[in-house]
Amino acid sequence: MKAVGVFRYGGPEVLEVVDLPLPEVGPGQIRVRVHAASVNPSDVLLREGHTDPMLRGRLTPPYRPGMDAAGVVDEIGPETETDLQIGDRVMAIVIPIDPSGGAYAQYVVLDARQVVKAPAGTTHAQAATLPMNGLTARRALDVLGLAPGDWIAVTGAAGAMGGYVVQLAKADGLRVVADAAPADEELVRSLGADRIVSRGPGVAARILEVVPGGVEAVVDSAVMGPEVLPAIRPGGQLALARSEGEPGTTPLGDPENVIVRNVFVPDYRHANDKLEHLRALAEEGRISLRVAAEYPADQAAEAHRRFEAGGVRGRLVLTF
Repeated sequence: MKAVGVFRYGGPEVLEVVDLPLPEVGPGQIRVRVHAASVNPSDVLLREGHTDPMLRGRLTPPYRPGMDAAGVVDEIGPETETDLQIGDRVMAIVIPIDPSGGAYAQYVVLDARQVVKAPAGTTHAQAATLPMNGLTARRALDVLGLAPGDWIAVTGAAGAMGGYVVQLAKADGLRVVADAAPADEELVRSLGADRIVSRGPGVAARILEVVPGGVEAVVDSAVMGPEVLPAIRPGGQLALARSEGEPGTTPLGDPENVIVRNVFVPDYRHANDKLEHLRALAEEGRISLRVAAEYPADQAAEAHRRFEAGGVRGRLVLTF
């Protein structure tokens, strides 16, 4: 099978198209013929070597990025409890540090709990934008545990993960103040944000103008770190989808009167009910599936270059 992976770490040029054996299906597993895999920040971290401690000794190079897959059920292993059938269109959350490897491959074998039907009426590319970002957003809101009517602020609201946070927060009955550049205000408003403030330095002061006294929580999709802390009321919470010390993060120090919640999406790798709920919301039109562009798998390096250039609204998707 064709796959895209890395034998050495570095820039987009280290991504190589390789031919690998077809993975075998075991008990409790499903093999998916992947037609689309989206490009995410985690893919860049793997490519650059930041996940090497979790890969080395567990998997054999080439290491494959990719946390979202969409395609068709190809084979179902013995003793597998699932309502899916061969030929069903599906989407899946994929964890590159697991034995499955990442989603950048024509076939991937996964625990059946990682796979659900794709939202009806969607393309493979659209379905591939939902699992990882949607589950990350869902996990962030779940760890915060806010009550309907609470105010939540979302940075990076125009991005893939931030956009899902806005839409899921509204589905949960929360009030949302979100940041946006002038060009993105209409998009963020369409996602359901109650109030919009200008993004960038000083965003906390602008949030406080909307919610005097501070919001109950911030989901910091834009990785602004200390910049957003003043917007949180005493005893409030900050949800981080990237741990301190990862590239692009700024040390928080020891913030007073703010509870920091780390969001680790592999905790939801087997949360089949959460992924099913995201599918249902997509079918109802309550969350949107945004594809910025599609690239053939052999243009993975170009897709990564475009992603790292910034400004992408929605997700870039590799097709196999």
